Amino acid sequence: MPTIRTKILFALGMSFFMALIMSGVLTAVNTGIETNFIGRWAYAFCIAFPIAFPCALVFAPIIHKLVAKLFPNG
Repeated sequence: MPTIRTKILFALGMSFFMALIMSGVLTAVNTGIETNFIGRWAYAFCIAFPIAFPCALVFAPIIHKLVAKLFPNG
């Protein structure tokens, strides 16, 4: 059984990379890859990550239980 530390570290890592990738993709789609793309991406990431981390902490256990119920044999 995972400890609280592993749950928090999982949520931290998952939310970091998801926010990084999604903010980059959406910044590119909405504003294009042109002047100051990295700055706009960093700004979007700084907004997205603090939202993504608590969401991952809250929703990961719920989704894990839902998947376990849908697929009880793995």
